[in-house]
Amino acid sequence: MKEFIKTIKNIWSVEELKKRIIYTLLLILVYRIGSYVILPGINSDALVSNSSNDGGILGLINIFAGGAFGRVSVMSLGIMPYISASIVMQLLGLAVPAVQKMQREGESGRKKINRLTRYLTIVICVFQGISYLNMYAKPSVYAEFVDSPLWWVQSVVILTAGTMFVTWLGERITDRGVGNGVSLIIAIGILANLPMALLGEFGLKASNGGMVLLLVELVALYFVIILTVLLVQGTRRIPVHSAKRIVNQRGGRQAVSAAKRSFIPLKINQAGVMPIIFAQALMFLPAFIWRGFNDVAGFWYNLVFFILIVMFTYFYTAITMNPNQMADELKRSGAFIPGVKPGKNTAEFIDSLLSRLILPGSVFLGIIAILPAFAMNADINQGFAYFYGGTSLLIMVGVVLDTLQQVESYLLNSEYDGLMKGGRMRGRNVPNAPVSMPQTI
Repeated sequence: MKEFIKTIKNIWSVEELKKRIIYTLLLILVYRIGSYVILPGINSDALVSNSSNDGGILGLINIFAGGAFGRVSVMSLGIMPYISASIVMQLLGLAVPAVQKMQREGESGRKKINRLTRYLTIVICVFQGISYLNMYAKPSVYAEFVDSPLWWVQSVVILTAGTMFVTWLGERITDRGVGNGVSLIIAIGILANLPMALLGEFGLKASNGGMVLLLVELVALYFVIILTVLLVQGTRRIPVHSAKRIVNQRGGRQAVSAAKRSFIPLKINQAGVMPIIFAQALMFLPAFIWRGFNDVAGFWYNLVFFILIVMFTYFYTAITMNPNQMADELKRSGAFIPGVKPGKNTAEFIDSLLSRLILPGSVFLGIIAILPAFAMNADINQGFAYFYGGTSLLIMVGVVLDTLQQVESYLLNSEYDGLMKGGRMRGRNVPNAPVSMPQTI
């Protein structure tokens, strides 16, 4: 406890870090206040008794939006349209030469891609806004002016503006705050549901005399979080050596630079939460074909969900990790893997390691994704069960670890001890790795 208090004091003694934390908290507060501002014309009293009880997939969407989706807030669509646009642009980069060219243009190309992503976000918001309003404003008890075309236009504009404002908040947090702003907003939205979900589970167990079961549930949740941390942090490091080089100095003199050692970090879960996001999007289709897929706690839903996650893990890793490109970059930089010849042999070596990592990683990811279904079948209420796995838990763990990493970097740069005893956090990517790894949500 003393070490924890000492770390908190160290954090507040670093002026820049303190300002960034306060700035981040203020923007998060703005986001949370905005999520409670109801869309004009919506009957909030009717929403409390009708729309707040959505379950299944709609309930999951509401969790990601921090409850704003069910409240029909001006920020109901949240950050997800921007995430969808980012995914589309990432996939276009694999097939469209023009996008590939922008990706190779460095900072200027990144700005162009960001601009196109925002335009695509607006288009997605318009379509999603119309569908969303049709769902919630169709019954006359929900909205007061649904017969007015002006109300529909202004509501779509407000929902689109709400999403773009949330996106702007995320970008400001990334630039001037602590952590990845977009991911942090999603995590805050998920965590906002935790107190009520926990209270609901506490009330349910208290009325049934099952407080011991509640304690068992909390212990089980603790171990699930530990396993998720292991999945997120698990890394296979490939050692890389850089050959000595002759460096020209001032005055025409030459010097030999020392050989450097680094490594290529290959994560067990290289695809992050993307396979779960893709699988959840695809699960909407069978739900229209057969009613059995509407039950998120059902056997067939989770069996197909698990298989899709394993398939998408292989697919996403294949399109984001190119062993041939990695081998070429190593060769051009004069680096090599000890005991492996540069070029084709290096590419085959990296590919074989990836193949051995993907299988256990995809299976483990699939198990974590369907754990909420097991929790629901164990008589845990749906709201609290979502915290036992799936995208919610993976995003929260990833965001917390990334934020702690940035805070610890500030502390170490200011000559303070890190957040973890013994210095830097384990399982972290090293900045001087010769091949940069793709970042996921």
